[in-house]
Amino acid sequence: MLLNRRKFIGGTLAVGAGSLAGCASSGTRQPPPGALLAADGTPVMAELMKPGPLGEKMLGSPTASDVVIEYVSLSCPFCYKFHIEVYPRFKKELIDTGKIRFIVREFPIGRAAGTAAIINRCAPDKDYFDLLDKYIVQRTKWVSQEVRLDAIYKVAAQTGMTRQAFDACLADKELEKSLKEIKQRARDFGVSGTPTFFVNGKKYRGVLTLDQIKAMLAEQPVQQTT
Repeated sequence: MLLNRRKFIGGTLAVGAGSLAGCASSGTRQPPPGALLAADGTPVMAELMKPGPLGEKMLGSPTASDVVIEYVSLSCPFCYKFHIEVYPRFKKELIDTGKIRFIVREFPIGRAAGTAAIINRCAPDKDYFDLLDKYIVQRTKWVSQEVRLDAIYKVAAQTGMTRQAFDACLADKELEKSLKEIKQRARDFGVSGTPTFFVNGKKYRGVLTLDQIKAMLAEQPVQQTT
């Protein structure tokens, strides 16, 4: 079963290398024409805001008109940089005050990141962001070219996940399929690496500063958020 899982993660969630703009995925493709993108190549907001097959993981106000979406790979050092240097103030000033909706979507790069993303989705709703935080902060303890299940489990266990629940999560083929769909749809919106942000629909790849986020939010209100 482990060999099959490694084959799945390597084939569908992609391996990649770092770049100045962020962590790059080797499985990129050109966004398709049609209903997903406007004439200028930006996502149609109504399409971008549609929840994926697993539902959304969100913080902040569910009714806020301003929306920030982050596509994240738990193994990415640039995601770590944003999480450590920018996220605490971002959360305090924009999320906790209810000024924005902050949505996190998975775009795992590498087999280890693919496995961690699967496990993170099996965490109870109340633990999802806590476990995401632990995977990002402790990335050097579990990230490697080979999938080290024991190391990945040790992080999950910090939120109370049992090994039985961990193993059952890895055996969930529908979950694997849904995460693959989330990543493929991200590519349709032009995502090719992490972190990639959509601030009121405007795409930015790389580590955004808090001032940059605020400036982008001030440019224009979000449209068609349903």
